[in-house]
Amino acid sequence: MKKMAFPPKVQCWIDARKRFHLSRAQIQMARELGLNPKKFGSLANHKEEPWKVQLSDFIETLYLKQFSKLQPDDVRTIEQLYDLQEAKKTVRKDNKLSNEI
Repeated sequence: MKKMAFPPKVQCWIDARKRFHLSRAQIQMARELGLNPKKFGSLANHKEEPWKVQLSDFIETLYLKQFSKLQPDDVRTIEQLYDLQEAKKTVRKDNKLSNEI
């Protein structure tokens, strides 16, 4: 079975999840907070700089402070969100084509 290729915007989140051992909920929290996955390397060096907290704890603390809840109500993977986005796009295209006829 062929692996589906994701656009670079989505792929960087998938890579960040694997590289920094983050959960699906933590990735969704980071996306909702507007964090940049390319900058996670400078945030995740708690071993070199002991005064920093782990990246997962940092994301959870920011999310709690911003949204006043521990995690999102509906946790979805980045792949599921991309599939939903693509499905909406195809529906819009189909509607547009049917309206032109």
